[in-house]
Amino acid sequence: MLVIDADTIHQTLSFPKLICALKETFSKPAGMPQRQVFSLDESSSHSDAFALLPSWNEQTIAVKAFTYFPGNPAKSSELESLYSKIMIFDRKTGVPQALVDGTSVTYWRTAAISALGSDFLAREDASRLLVCGTGRLASFMALAHASVRPITKIKIWGRSPEKAQQIIDKVKTSRPDIDVQLCENLEDAVRNADIISCATGCPTPLFNGDWVREGTHTDFVGNHNHDRRECDTKLILKSDVYVDSKINVFAEAGEIKLPITEGVYSTNKVKGELAQLCDASIKGRSDDKQITLFKSVGTALADLVGAQLVFAEIKQNQ
Repeated sequence: MLVIDADTIHQTLSFPKLICALKETFSKPAGMPQRQVFSLDESSSHSDAFALLPSWNEQTIAVKAFTYFPGNPAKSSELESLYSKIMIFDRKTGVPQALVDGTSVTYWRTAAISALGSDFLAREDASRLLVCGTGRLASFMALAHASVRPITKIKIWGRSPEKAQQIIDKVKTSRPDIDVQLCENLEDAVRNADIISCATGCPTPLFNGDWVREGTHTDFVGNHNHDRRECDTKLILKSDVYVDSKINVFAEAGEIKLPITEGVYSTNKVKGELAQLCDASIKGRSDDKQITLFKSVGTALADLVGAQLVFAEIKQNQ
């Protein structure tokens, strides 16, 4: 059985291959029960937590386990808030194949899923990307979207200009052909973006939904809580909404649940989920004026694909 670390994952994965593998896998039958997230402190809705995400397809059985301890960085600079591992098994025999670093796979697959959503939902000529967020995921999001659309300009927005500059430098290193800038005026950037991708820990909407113009595609991955959201109700109501997984988004995402609580939205207004886009049972963008919105909370099947692809690439090169 292989033990695959984060460095190996970063050296092995690429967005074109990963996005292609995700599209193929999501277009076929697979097993993916609702993930289980266990609060380790029942008195708090945002406590330390432990989660299990099982899935399987015709090749692989996978389970991701992760811990989330939001107070860790305050305790020590050496501690992360999230730790994760993915165990994969051969589907035909049940033999264990690899233990894979789940944290790095999560960065790659989260960004790749968003980019796959953009491939179905963003305008073909989308060239201006706004990324909201300056965490470790932000550079992955920028590079993933730029791999599926002809992006020529990227703006990075965050509350810390220093962190934003670090993201800018990372993206420029990988894609020196793209003009990457600090976003100094969020309203102006939202009004002029073709794609807006948000990956923040913000509990309240990042911008006014009225700022989003016709033809824009928006993408929200930062929130997994029923009482928090990165976008407002106005944007939900004016958009054609798609999700990565109905069972998970409807259970967890405040972007959908809060408008429902307000009595102005319902789950049957969601156009569909990623698997339906991939198997062509529903269509994505239908015209250049349509506003589309993709909400993702992460799926076990995407974790499986990332781990399976790394394992296959390593075995092929041995």
